[in-house]
Amino acid sequence: MKLAFQLAYKNLMGAGLRTWLNAAILSFAFVMILFFNGLIDGWNLQAKRDGIMWEYGNGQLLMEKYDPYDPFTLQDGHGIIPASISKEVTPILLVQGSIYPEGRMLSITLKGIDVNQSILEIPTDALKKSNTEMPALIGKRMAKAAKLEVGDQVLLRWRDQHGTYDALNITIVNIFDTDVGTVDNGQIWMPIETLWQMTGLKNEATILIAHTEKSYSEDGWVYKSKKELLSVLTDIIETKKTSGAIMYLLLLFIALLAIFDTQVLSIFRRQKEIGTYIALGMTRWQVVGLFTVEGSMYSFFAMIVGCVYGIPLLLFVAYTGIGMPAATGDMGITVAERIYPVYGFTLIMGTLLLVIISATVVSFLPARNISKMNPVLAIKGKVQ
Repeated sequence: MKLAFQLAYKNLMGAGLRTWLNAAILSFAFVMILFFNGLIDGWNLQAKRDGIMWEYGNGQLLMEKYDPYDPFTLQDGHGIIPASISKEVTPILLVQGSIYPEGRMLSITLKGIDVNQSILEIPTDALKKSNTEMPALIGKRMAKAAKLEVGDQVLLRWRDQHGTYDALNITIVNIFDTDVGTVDNGQIWMPIETLWQMTGLKNEATILIAHTEKSYSEDGWVYKSKKELLSVLTDIIETKKTSGAIMYLLLLFIALLAIFDTQVLSIFRRQKEIGTYIALGMTRWQVVGLFTVEGSMYSFFAMIVGCVYGIPLLLFVAYTGIGMPAATGDMGITVAERIYPVYGFTLIMGTLLLVIISATVVSFLPARNISKMNPVLAIKGKVQ
């Protein structure tokens, strides 16, 4: 095996520019695979972290009549907070409403939350410290859509528990910045005690945010763990990875095709050398192994070339991040303004193995024909 590596190295160095061109093409595919998968993994990590910090906490209990994907369930989707777990959860009450900024009407969801909560990143301290009669929080997207600023008052209309409409002015006391669109778009946050008084739904909630990671079983409530709540995002990430795989597999295929063509040409031109190896006592499969090793060494050279420009490039991207278009935040999925790629050990080693194994297989396919060669005709340089 040592001899095979020595001969393969000598032959590849003797090929000169052809060797480094193949290595450069393969290294580009290697770096692109790392870059794309690192970007997706970085998005996944950031989105999950933001989702837990801003929306999911350590899990949620949803009122059984409430469906997050059906706005018509909001009217009846609330229930009394179970006394047995009242100190282990943060209640959130959801009520449909409308606001009228500058004479326009916008349908919104009122969300009442405990101003003393600390499980979510929503700045409820601003509600607690405000001296206004009806304080409210909104996100930057909501502020942009409604053209509201801190200190602005806007008319709010809602329905109480009996279906009776009522209206009053609320004051925007804070505008928070979050990457989680589902706590921003069309949402107005206010103290849950105030919303209880407005609707008559005393001690009722639609969602209960769990403070600890344990399973809850309460009549009338459906418990969802963090894993379940993040499953939609996980599915989106997996879909992106699958679609991206098509792109980088095409790049890898092009690089492997170049190695395959090089191996076919090399075997055709070096028939005398092959015949000489066999005549000197090497078995046919030893010669096959030699040419397979020679082809697989392209992947090692590709690693070297890829490290020369790939390491500084990927480190720079991981440090500065990739800016995302502003419109992506309005798509209903969690996307940060800048995504910072993450290159984990598993990703790097998996990509290395993929490139090495692929190059080895592609090199073996043309080399296996050597086992069928007639050594006498090979020494004469004639095709069998």
